[in-house]
Amino acid sequence: MTTTSGKGPAPAGSGSAAPVGETIDGADEAVGGAAVGGDGSGPPPGERTDGDTHPHTAVGPTVVDPAAPGHKPEERLRTGTVMLGQIQRRVSVELDGREVRVPEGTTILGALHDEGTPQQADTPTLCWAPNMDPINACRVCVVEVEGSRTLVPSCARKCEDGMKVRTDTEKVRHSRRMVLELLTSSVDMDRASGDVQRWIGEYGVDTSRYGPPAAPAAAGERDRRHPGHHHLPDGATAATVAQPVKVDNELYVRDYSRCIMCYKCVNACGTDAQFTFAIAAAGRGFDARIATEFDTPLPDSACVYCGNCIGVCPTGALISREEYELREAGDWHPEDETVTTTICSFCGVGCNLELHVQQNRIVNVSSPSDHSVTHGHLCIKGRFGFQHVQNL
Repeated sequence: MTTTSGKGPAPAGSGSAAPVGETIDGADEAVGGAAVGGDGSGPPPGERTDGDTHPHTAVGPTVVDPAAPGHKPEERLRTGTVMLGQIQRRVSVELDGREVRVPEGTTILGALHDEGTPQQADTPTLCWAPNMDPINACRVCVVEVEGSRTLVPSCARKCEDGMKVRTDTEKVRHSRRMVLELLTSSVDMDRASGDVQRWIGEYGVDTSRYGPPAAPAAAGERDRRHPGHHHLPDGATAATVAQPVKVDNELYVRDYSRCIMCYKCVNACGTDAQFTFAIAAAGRGFDARIATEFDTPLPDSACVYCGNCIGVCPTGALISREEYELREAGDWHPEDETVTTTICSFCGVGCNLELHVQQNRIVNVSSPSDHSVTHGHLCIKGRFGFQHVQNL
């Protein structure tokens, strides 16, 4: 499908000419610079007229069928310019025995969300977000693909024509249960989303078989560990990432005892949103952790306090200082929380804000991931600049 400009006939001798006799947007190209009315009675160029000199026919861009003989106009639209997206080939994929068609380049998870049943769309995810590139780290979204040697991550694997996907086999359920079990046995998941808590129950996660949790690390102990130098486990306790909370600034805190190393905060700080690169993964194996450059305190790092890492964290490892202090004081009331959407007033960009209010007090600010301006990301003013409202 192609469109014409919708601006009417061009002056004679200017631009490229269409074949004589072919109409564009309701006017004959051969007319050249004649008046729109077609009888030559229009006003001289530049002279104002209060009358309607436009013909009483449909105007606007003409949708032309390129396969039609002579490229005849198929339809004229009154709505202005038509934005035609990139033409995409569609591929056929079989989801648990049911064939669907999706645009080429769609991931398996995207196909499950768009064309799958409610059960298929409920594929568990931890490191995936709709406003971020696939990270492919947590492996809880794996599915079985016919012909594949191993299970594949549905968030990153793209659909192929004729692909046969199985989402609820015993192999898939066993793998998902093991991932959730290992994470839950070593990480405090009690602040993860309601969906995560539900998946933990539905997949029959049982962390008791790993034994009681080991003692938490001292402050800074995990940051000082060197790659490859691992202590031998005693076999009586479950290793954990438990450690003291890092509180070193006025805007947000880092509780890495809840971190599952999903890398979403790293990507939000990097190429997905902020391009600040203040944090990255450090260490190896079980000692892997999120760290600033040279493990410096956050105020001495490259952090600009946009808080986009908070917005994407799935387990509550990163939360605002406001929320942290309210929780510590026992004054956190999520059951009373309301969310109001408004527009940030600090500049003219037009970012959407979601104000999370508890007991007539703003406790957090987020942004919808599907908003065309923010895509879920904010700056320091939008996310943390609400204290002046509390002082009214």
